[in-house]
Amino acid sequence: MKIDLHIHTTYSDGTFSPEMVVDTAVECGLDVIALTDHDNILSHKVANDYVKKNNIDIEIIPGVEINTIYKGYEVHILGYFMDTENPDFQNLMKSQQEARIQQTNEIIELLNKKAGIRIKFEDIKSLVAEGGSIGRPHIARAITNAGGVNNVMEAYAKYINDSSNVYVQRKTVSPHDACEIIYDAGGIPVFAHPIDVEISDELAKDLTSYGLRGIEAYHRKHSPAMIEHYSSLAEKYGLIITGGSDFHAPSVNHGSILMGKNFVPSWVYDELIKEKRRLELL
Repeated sequence: MKIDLHIHTTYSDGTFSPEMVVDTAVECGLDVIALTDHDNILSHKVANDYVKKNNIDIEIIPGVEINTIYKGYEVHILGYFMDTENPDFQNLMKSQQEARIQQTNEIIELLNKKAGIRIKFEDIKSLVAEGGSIGRPHIARAITNAGGVNNVMEAYAKYINDSSNVYVQRKTVSPHDACEIIYDAGGIPVFAHPIDVEISDELAKDLTSYGLRGIEAYHRKHSPAMIEHYSSLAEKYGLIITGGSDFHAPSVNHGSILMGKNFVPSWVYDELIKEKRRLELL
């Protein structure tokens, strides 16, 4: 069995529509995928409708990736199998979207005042699927399209980074809140790509008290030594191990699709399903 439990679509910062993701996953020989857009679950229905309509043999796990802030670190919490109709989970999605819109409008205002770059909210909104999550990539592209810089990388370097005088940090929930809400909605909260968080080891321990049930040990940023480290950490705290490509777009460096190329053992899926069934019995 070939699995990829971390994939983004045009409903957040991915470049492939849910339908394109499904087609690409099939081409890559994947049996199971999880759509994990940032603060957004709209891709689930689109992808599932496409699979049913075309009788495609692939399993799609409902997922999400919540962007949180803790002690100055951006911490991402993945969620799998949560009840998306749960009121607290729906409120979380709503508040995260509102925070993204507020952040974007504040950045637009500062770009106008301090950098003389005039872009409209609609210019950014048009770069993401309807109802999708606006993020740094979309703002960077809008700045580039407006002629404020020569390319997206320059936009990041000048304006879309924490040290820029036009960048505003998003108001968001803590990883503790994200874990608790996902868990209470019957889902499996997982610490995503922990290598990005310097205090990941101690934070993982702390989050177990708030419902954290897994660590994403298999990730394209993780070396074999890191995979071993995070797998050991998961074992230490009684957490399951997950993994995925964190696919956003075809790789410029490799000129190929990286979806499913990050090796994730098939038993990871088995452990995820086992955890889902355990939670259902609680």
